[in-house]
Amino acid sequence: MSDHETIEVVVHGMTRSSDRSLMIELRPSAQNAVLPAFEAGAHIDVHLGSLVRQYSLLGSDDETDRYWIGVLREEDGRGGSAAVHDALRVGDRVRISAPRNTFPLDASAGHSVLLAGGIGLTPLVAMAERLHREGASFELHAYSPSEETLPLRDHLASRPWASRVRLHYSGTGDSLRAGAPEPITSPQPGAVLYVCGPPGFIDAAVAYAASAGWPEEAVRTERFVLAEPVELSGAAFSVIAASTGQVMGVGEDETIAEVLERNGFQVFLSCEQGICGSCITDVLDGIPDHRDEVQSPAEHASNTLINICCSRSRTPTLTLDI
Repeated sequence: MSDHETIEVVVHGMTRSSDRSLMIELRPSAQNAVLPAFEAGAHIDVHLGSLVRQYSLLGSDDETDRYWIGVLREEDGRGGSAAVHDALRVGDRVRISAPRNTFPLDASAGHSVLLAGGIGLTPLVAMAERLHREGASFELHAYSPSEETLPLRDHLASRPWASRVRLHYSGTGDSLRAGAPEPITSPQPGAVLYVCGPPGFIDAAVAYAASAGWPEEAVRTERFVLAEPVELSGAAFSVIAASTGQVMGVGEDETIAEVLERNGFQVFLSCEQGICGSCITDVLDGIPDHRDEVQSPAEHASNTLINICCSRSRTPTLTLDI
């Protein structure tokens, strides 16, 4: 299926997994259907009426009969978590995207350190499932204010790799701000560090890793929210649609996505912050001004892809594969 086709699934189960989080099981709506395979670290778009939100898959990546997602109720969020907690019910049919992975796991690493803040656990649980199945060396450190607020606490305790989990509660003084765990301060050769959670948590973990001498390429992160809103404005430029040759001006306070949509081109948007990857478009000519958080440094350097929701152009024109 194409990147932008959707799949109808049924909400098969909803389980309270902490004071503010739900664990939700999604199954194919058609009898005997299977879901697309996914890689640990992948996420899906979930269509909730007019809203589209991204949720990481936390199950085992060899399951094709169901997906599991974890949803934390965000009191100051953009409405997606409230829609799930208040309106979604077992038996409801919803549409989802195929899995998309911007946080891939290297299962061949000598040792993997999985560091989670709050609901950032979800992609790391899928990684733990894969690493356990491969017989790989890993440990999972989960941070939360208390046992009651820890997402997926019962799920973690039920897994065959539960002995690899280390729980840290800031309410008892064991916060990342108070100090990093030993696997970060004393990195093993060949180890890889995966970090997911709130912006401040990720920034602190990356700073600890840098101080401890972790190679930059061995520290991998995924953000659900940007620490600071992305700056969308800048000098005007033009985009060219390769399929038609149409030239469209992008004003100082416009995004490429807005201009394309206004001119009748199909645009796929979700986060509109440059962190989900749903709007990535091929660049055929010109140099993007990358402002996203989803592409790797190598992908940015190649200048062959652009997140049209937030990025701009360093050249007077950009030719896009549209």
